[in-house]
Amino acid sequence: MDLIKVDKSLCTKCGACIKVCPTTALCMKEDGPEHNNLNSCIACGQCAAVCPCGALDNVKTPLCNQTEIKDFKVLDPKLAEYFLRSRRSIRCYKNTHVPYEELLKLVNIAHFAPTASNSQGVSYIIVRDKKILEKSTEIIVKWMEDNIELHWSFPRHINNYRKNGIDSILRDAPHIILATALRDFRNGRENTISALSYIELFAPTLGLGSCWAGLFEFCAFSNYGPLLDLFNIPKDKVITGALMVGYPKYKYKRLVDRNPLDVTCIG
Repeated sequence: MDLIKVDKSLCTKCGACIKVCPTTALCMKEDGPEHNNLNSCIACGQCAAVCPCGALDNVKTPLCNQTEIKDFKVLDPKLAEYFLRSRRSIRCYKNTHVPYEELLKLVNIAHFAPTASNSQGVSYIIVRDKKILEKSTEIIVKWMEDNIELHWSFPRHINNYRKNGIDSILRDAPHIILATALRDFRNGRENTISALSYIELFAPTLGLGSCWAGLFEFCAFSNYGPLLDLFNIPKDKVITGALMVGYPKYKYKRLVDRNPLDVTCIG
């Protein structure tokens, strides 16, 4: 099978496709680019995407499936800084369900996030059933009670739930998005961090807020059976991340500062 097809009437042999290929899967011949090693292509699509003439097509990432970038206005530095710094971990949500179509937009953008060697491999579970979320909080509290020594904060969360009726684990979020990957997939957690970070940044454009469900992850990563069974996680898969999602109850008015920048420059 030929990896690439080249329209020789369009190809200028500029070599951009060769230079951006991360695995040297392509090489330049007299009549244009050819594949060096079919098996080394990771289907990242860089070669077809960078071609200024649209002369190259890669069968693993067809040109017809790529979206042409037209009139794209790059954010100016100040606007980009405000956009990134305005992201907040939302822990107070309106008691309002988010339409499934909006939640689907979040996971759709997540799967475009960069992954190690374009390995991808992350699947998603959108949880909209409030009763299941309430049950998961109950399960996690029980796990905390049985493993009280694992973290200093466990007694506080248990007390919040048992005595005060406060869910400081899932924060009464109307939805969570779970990321899963095959158990033997070594890049699952790293790829998930990248993907869910995309959701965090994209959510405000839909009027939504999000927050990493760290205590949920803590329990899930310990392979606690009752929690995994609640979400019907297959035996060959693991939960690699969890994100709370909903409409923010409050609107933040200021950008929060960080500790002083600690940086070293070499050279």
